[in-house]
Amino acid sequence: MQSPDRHIPDKSLKRSVLLVSAFAAFLTPFLGSAINLALPSIGKDLNATALELGWIASGFILSSAMFLLPVGRLADIFGRKKIFTYGILLFTISTLLIVFSWNIESLIIFRVIQGIAGAMIFGTSLAILTSVFGPGERGRAMGINITAVYTGLSSGPIIGGLLTQYFGWRSIFIFLFPVGIISLYLVIKKMKYEWAEAKGESFDWVGSSIYGVSLASFMYGFSKLPSISGWIFLASGITLGIFFLLVEKKITSPVLDIKLILRNRIFAFSGIAALIHYSATSATGFFISLYLQYLKGLDARAAGLIMISQPVMMALLSPLAGRLSDKYNAGLIASMGMGLTAAGLIMLCFVNSSSPILMIVILLMIMGTGFGLFSSPNSNAIMSSVDKKHLGIASGVVGTMRMLGQMMSMGIAMMLLALYMGHKEIKPETFPELIGAMKTGFLIFSGLCIFGIFASLARNGRLSNNLTGQRSV
Repeated sequence: MQSPDRHIPDKSLKRSVLLVSAFAAFLTPFLGSAINLALPSIGKDLNATALELGWIASGFILSSAMFLLPVGRLADIFGRKKIFTYGILLFTISTLLIVFSWNIESLIIFRVIQGIAGAMIFGTSLAILTSVFGPGERGRAMGINITAVYTGLSSGPIIGGLLTQYFGWRSIFIFLFPVGIISLYLVIKKMKYEWAEAKGESFDWVGSSIYGVSLASFMYGFSKLPSISGWIFLASGITLGIFFLLVEKKITSPVLDIKLILRNRIFAFSGIAALIHYSATSATGFFISLYLQYLKGLDARAAGLIMISQPVMMALLSPLAGRLSDKYNAGLIASMGMGLTAAGLIMLCFVNSSSPILMIVILLMIMGTGFGLFSSPNSNAIMSSVDKKHLGIASGVVGTMRMLGQMMSMGIAMMLLALYMGHKEIKPETFPELIGAMKTGFLIFSGLCIFGIFASLARNGRLSNNLTGQRSV
């Protein structure tokens, strides 16, 4: 299977790649947002504890984060289409297996497998898009891809809630199974080429193993803060992470080329900006959900309808932001987006029990606008800053920053709830503590986002020249 000519890309190939990547990009975020509303039903059906229910999401995130970077490197060596196809196949099979889960342990195991499949999909999709679309149209393609992600996020609570209410929680996975089959059919039928610019190079098994253990320890530790075990796992993860970087410097064919961090300013600061942005925003929905359901007395469906105002704005603006990043400085556009996000977070610090719901909707829309302006230009900047043989790694980095940021954000939120409320239940008498934890969280997230603006701007010295005069990939 030969690689297509990158200077004269085939229009049908472009359409096919964009369609397939959009289908695949929809799967995971839809499932993630839909399953959150189904957790009470799952717990009742499988007699699961709150901790076990938490592992339904955490197991997926942990396995995805551990495998994103290694599978990106494997894709560069053995073929991005091959890894992408296997990822969709594994995701579809695990989705069907979940339908037949007989206890909570089996469900968690299948979700871990789904996480690995998700890593195989997201660790290659952006790399394939970058391989097919040139610098002048890459942002638009990524904008459409990210729109599919946000469409999944916004439709998940609505469709998932209706399916769970009328057909049971297993119907969510039954609904997704044919979507996976269609995606698999499209990639086999429509993608006629393979991309493997690092073919023949060796795979770094040692570095990948250290990386996986380091990331798992860090993320698990962060989720357990402020307990002693949390700090121990966190410190172990950081120590192993430093050891991983030292090992990678000495390896001929590393899973992560340290030069990308040390010598590629755009790649380094764009990755940092992504990590900070996801760390500052991912737990916002968690806090707002608690606020709407406990302090405002709304049911899950009504709260979900209010909260989709954010991902709807993301979905609407991502294609426009992507097109703008093809014409103008992607770093500046992303920085403007992060600035809007920071503004929304700062205003959320002033929310109290008497704040009108309309205010919440407006602030979520502001944050959604900021996120929409940030995401696709930032991804465009990362993918356009590396050589073609590193596209899989770059795609894996984008996904890893997202997963790591999500875990860190939720870790901060859970730590604040533990500090403010301890083991108290959320009741009217503990609402002040909940508000205190929420406001402190928004204050921390605001500070992170402001710092992220400077990280985003730090790459702009050479970004515009890089994107306009980019090597053809």
